[in-house]
Amino acid sequence: MEKVNHPQILAETAYVKKADMTQATLDGIGNTPLLNLTKIAEKECPGVQILAKAEWYNAGGSVKARPALNMVREGIKNGLLKKGMTILDSTSGNTGVAYAMIGKVLGFDVELVMPKNVCGARKQLMSSAYDAKVVYSDPLEGSDGSIIVCRDMYNKTPEKYFWPDQYNNDANWQAHYKTTAPEIWEQTGGKVTHFLAGIGTSGTIMGVSRRLVEYNSRIKTLAVEPEESLHGIEGLKHMASSIVPGIYKESDLSGKISVKTEEAYNMVMRLHDEENILVGTSSGAAVAAAVKLGKTLNEGVVVTILPDSCECDITHGEFHCDK
Repeated sequence: MEKVNHPQILAETAYVKKADMTQATLDGIGNTPLLNLTKIAEKECPGVQILAKAEWYNAGGSVKARPALNMVREGIKNGLLKKGMTILDSTSGNTGVAYAMIGKVLGFDVELVMPKNVCGARKQLMSSAYDAKVVYSDPLEGSDGSIIVCRDMYNKTPEKYFWPDQYNNDANWQAHYKTTAPEIWEQTGGKVTHFLAGIGTSGTIMGVSRRLVEYNSRIKTLAVEPEESLHGIEGLKHMASSIVPGIYKESDLSGKISVKTEEAYNMVMRLHDEENILVGTSSGAAVAAAVKLGKTLNEGVVVTILPDSCECDITHGEFHCDK
């Protein structure tokens, strides 16, 4: 297997200043590093490798740069997004940052709907750094509330908007089918045995899974979701209590792993303390799930996704997020 080194660094997001944004910024999305979480794996599941894609290296700072760019480019290609139209979608944060950055480069206005309690740094990036208009939905209704508000906005003036509708757009999962999965296959030398990713829109887990099993039908693919319906893992959906994304097909997967909010938060702190990586709660959930899986295996190469870095402060064993 290709040697996969783990750079001992704190995660630095790849947010791009407006003055530096060009078409080359968008063309550079993808090809993110694969980190080897050796300390956690050796402690929790000896004999099993846990590898994680560091998606904060994408322009825009998250995994969502991949599907956002693909959905916008497909919209232009299919004549659904034309000059003078506004890009509109609901988001829990990361996709909104990606849309805003892409809109700035390509010359489109962007309007975004998100829960009011999304982390402050993302709000600042969308509105101030990338000039997107932000509409806030009820924080108690989560991402589902944002979807409903966004749908109402589109239905009132459909001629104004290009609504990618990331939860139901095949270009979402196809971005990962075309880019993320081949990268994982190449970076592991074809040795990946298991793949896990959190369920938000479900684009990552669906796209990567479909491509990996084409490479090797024995690869197991599992979705990661919050164990509780009321949870604190930003960006992830508890499917039984949520609007299920149209692109999510559970029958295409090997299974699901549930993670408690406390487990995700604890893993965020462990990644900081043991691996010197500062990431968000969805990344904590992904690695916590990878550890749960690893404990059931004698050997294997488990790959997961670290969707973004973290704008939060971890001090004295506690996790603080600036809302």
